[in-house]
Amino acid sequence: MSALVCLLGIAVVLAVAAVGVSLFSVWRSQALVLAADQRAQNGMAECSAANEALRKTVEAMAAQIRDLHHETPAALVPGVPRPGLNLHKRSQVLRMHRKGDPPDRIASALELPLQEVDLLIKVHRVVMKSI
Repeated sequence: MSALVCLLGIAVVLAVAAVGVSLFSVWRSQALVLAADQRAQNGMAECSAANEALRKTVEAMAAQIRDLHHETPAALVPGVPRPGLNLHKRSQVLRMHRKGDPPDRIASALELPLQEVDLLIKVHRVVMKSI
């Protein structure tokens, strides 16, 4: 009988150990589930805060766009057009050149760029050679 008692004792010890491991497993899994829930809630709170910040930013941008649509656009002031070389100025340049005035004096007297005066004189010379 002592062998039977020994076997029953070992079986009881193993059963108690199995129950203990099972209880520990249940307790640990509950702790892990609670920790996962806590992390999920924290993550959701962070997402909610980020979503709220993004929503405010989008609303601010929408308000700026509405304000831009309601503002009257600033009138573009066209630049003062620079008068071109009209026929009167052209004839004055050629007249002064025939009198012997140098191009720099002609440009300053008629308030024209020196390059325009030089170009006009060169074009006049080419035209006169071809006639």
